[in-house]
This record gives sequence, C-alpha cells and structure tokens, in this order.
Amino acid sequence: MRFGAVIPYATEREFTELAAVAEESGWDQVFSWEAVWGQDAWVTLGAAAMATERIRLGTLLTPAARHRPWDLASKVASVDRLSNGRVTLGVGLGALHGNWLAFEADEGRATRARKLDECLAVYAGLMGGQPFSFEGEHFSATPVTELVPPPPVQTPHPPVWCVGMLVQGRERQRSLERAARWNGVFPAIAGGSLEDPGSRLTHDGLREVVDRIGTMRADAGLPMDGYDVVVEGDSHGSFGQTRPPVQAWADAGATWWVESWWDLPDSAEGRAETRRRLALGPQR
Repeated sequence: MRFGAVIPYATEREFTELAAVAEESGWDQVFSWEAVWGQDAWVTLGAAAMATERIRLGTLLTPAARHRPWDLASKVASVDRLSNGRVTLGVGLGALHGNWLAFEADEGRATRARKLDECLAVYAGLMGGQPFSFEGEHFSATPVTELVPPPPVQTPHPPVWCVGMLVQGRERQRSLERAARWNGVFPAIAGGSLEDPGSRLTHDGLREVVDRIGTMRADAGLPMDGYDVVVEGDSHGSFGQTRPPVQAWADAGATWWVESWWDLPDSAEGRAETRRRLALGPQR
C-alpha cells in the first residue's frame, strides 16, 4: 500500500512548501485539484516538482472533458519533465458547480463522457510521439512536423487514473470500462462518487470493482500487475465515511490510500492543520 494526501486549500507557494513537508514525512504522493477559474494546478505542480525530489505529484481531479487535449498533454508532459517522471493525471467528468457554470454551460454527462474518452486518446497519442493522427466527434489531430516538444520521462505517458463508478444492476459499466483501459481507478458506487461525496464505498463494493476491472483487463489482454486502485479516506477528521484500518482496504484490493481532508477550512487555521497532518506522516 502506498499513501497520498490531497492538499485542499493552499496558495501556489504554500502548496510547494507543503509538498516538501510531505516528502520529508514519508508520503508517496500529494494531489492538487482543478477549478475552471482559479489557481492553475499544473503550474502549481510544476513549482512543487522543483522543490521536491522523490514524492509523486498528481491531480484529484482533472475534469479532462473540458480541456483541449493538446493543451492538457503539454501541461502534464512539462510537469513530468520538471519532476523527472513523478506526475500522475487523475481524471473524471468533474463536478458541476457555480465556478464551472458561470463560464461554461453543462453539456450533459453523455457528451462529457465522450469528450473525456477522446481527450485521453489524443493525450496518449501525442505523448507517444509523431506521426500521430486522430479524428473524433469532438477533437481531431494531424501529424506535427514543427516545434515538436520532447517526450515525457514516463513512457508511454504519465499514468492516468480514472473515476470508475459501479452501477449496481446495470449490465454495461462504461465508467469501469474506461478506468480499466488506463492505469488506475478511483472506485465509486452509483449514488455517489468523487463528484458526489455522499457515497459509501464498502470493502465488498471495492472487491467487486476490482474483480470487474480485472476481468475487463484480462479480456483486453492487459495485466492487473502495476494497476492502481485508489481509495480516498480520512484518518484524522470527518470527511466522507471511508475510514481506517488501511489494511482492510488493502485486503479488498486497494493499492493506494489517499487522505482527503476536504472538510478543513480555507483559512490560516486550515492550512496549519494540513501542515500538522502531513508532518505526522501517513498512518501506516
């Protein structure tokens, strides 16, 4: 089991300082998050990359459907090179809220899902090098011969972790199918997810998600070895309902435990508590 933590509220400089605290205290990864209008997560992670040497850096999460895939690939690859191969892209459909809808209309979940799949296809294609071409419903690309950036450090591309929602009673599990195609899953149960934290992920529910993804990957000729299963919990506060002991989640198939402290206030006191918890190290 590896351990990460979401840094919920921090300026760019504070995030960089907290990432260094987390590295010194034994954490394996820290996560930022994306707003439509707000601090740029990838600039922030790039700054943290320059202030750390070991710890991984990621997003929890990036609403990739609203990105132009070449822009997203450029940002992720830049942070990957700055960090010498320590970045992870966490993606989902994203949570609609006032900060989003003030600037962009809701296209509907189905459209966002199709755009997400196309975005990831172009992301991976561009990371793999030229010549690359793609023709989709929402995005297209032709081979590039000028100003081609250097490749990322991680090959074939920095890993992609996807929200994978299990919908009980539904034969087709499109969200799990997407997660199975990539490098890791944020498991969720229908009725709540990372986009709706009212869900309750149980050990049995996690086992079912892992079993289904294992079958999907086997059918596609993909191994489970090296595939990441990421559980969000809270060992300190009262956010959500997922709690230690961590070993019970590992026994159910999790490979990462990520502390989610979203109930901490966006204030000096909240930042001080984030620093205190990070300095304690992961609750192994």
